[in-house]
Amino acid sequence: MTQNTRLSKKIAAIAESATLKVDGKAKALQAEGRPVISYAAGEPDFPTPPHVVDAAREALNNPKNFRYTPAVGLPVLREAIVRKTKRDSGLDILPSQVIVTNGGKHAVYAAFQTILNPGDEVILPAPYWTSYPEEIQLADGVPVEVFAGSDQGYKVTVAQLEAARTNKTKALLFCSPSNPTGAVYTPEETKAIGEWALEHDLFVISDEIYQNLTYDGVRAVSIVEAVPELAKNTLLVNGVAKTFAMTGWRIGWIAGPADLIKGAANLQSHMTSNINNVAQIAAAAALDGPQEPIEEMRLAFDRRRKLIVTELNKVPGFHCPTPEGAFYAYVDVTGALGTEIAGVTPTTSLELADLILEKAEVAAVPGEAFGPSGYLRFSYALGDEALVEGIQRIQKLLGA
Repeated sequence: MTQNTRLSKKIAAIAESATLKVDGKAKALQAEGRPVISYAAGEPDFPTPPHVVDAAREALNNPKNFRYTPAVGLPVLREAIVRKTKRDSGLDILPSQVIVTNGGKHAVYAAFQTILNPGDEVILPAPYWTSYPEEIQLADGVPVEVFAGSDQGYKVTVAQLEAARTNKTKALLFCSPSNPTGAVYTPEETKAIGEWALEHDLFVISDEIYQNLTYDGVRAVSIVEAVPELAKNTLLVNGVAKTFAMTGWRIGWIAGPADLIKGAANLQSHMTSNINNVAQIAAAAALDGPQEPIEEMRLAFDRRRKLIVTELNKVPGFHCPTPEGAFYAYVDVTGALGTEIAGVTPTTSLELADLILEKAEVAAVPGEAFGPSGYLRFSYALGDEALVEGIQRIQKLLGA
């Protein structure tokens, strides 16, 4: 038996998460004593707000939290998610229309597993989060990429979506604000896409995990708020990781039609049972508790956003549109490719990222992780001092 045949074909075909791979490589170099600055991980550098941590501490005093609880989630958290969904997505739902998951990534995975049959196509706007195509394929679906470059502000059009639609199209993945680009669809753009999906009776999986991280007065309008009739076919996926600096707490959720949530609940009953009770109680405190710490983090991200865009656009061959959401800058580096840098001539963004890591000791994720080559993603969810120093190293390397 060869090494390849020891794995199922499905698992053997999965690629490692590119963002985690780059971040892991950066951390390994840091462990060797190299002063690597990493922009790879989408993880806030802030501590979880104190009132959230206090709720978890209090939960540890109650022995019932050490026992099995409903696989779909604790009532206190499902009710808090109902309120958040109404507040931020404009959708009235019942607690029975919510399932709590082990983070947002698990929510996306379960959503695809719930609606896809073998051969179903999912239209996937690119640049996309690196796990989307792998999770579609794990559900025996087929990702169909639709690319929008920097000239379109990284936002696809209805005409592009329609050109990609076939009789096998089952669903659309919609993410606004976007990872990796930080692009936010306008209310009009969101409505047009929602009406197109409704017209063709498509499912929509709407990833809203960055919906509270927007800037310049921009609001990320939920696709079910823009087109309320689409709610019957839409699964909203979300979580506390990004907005509340709770990446390690692993709490996400799916909200949507009762029949789809029941299917996802059946899957979860065999897959994980309940999610960590203490973390669920902490997440409920995050959603319902004071929001001032959250606003402080958002304002810090906003300051860093303006700084990193300014500095990245000083690098020869780099073009960085200003993101309106999330905490990523997605840089078009095609102008830097094909030119000699430190004795090397990179022709892809993967080669450029490797060169920058080796020569400048700065880690960024290449565009190949999110779709076509020619781009680099920088997370600005790191300290201000490191943020500036890392870009200055790149400026020096590329001759700014």
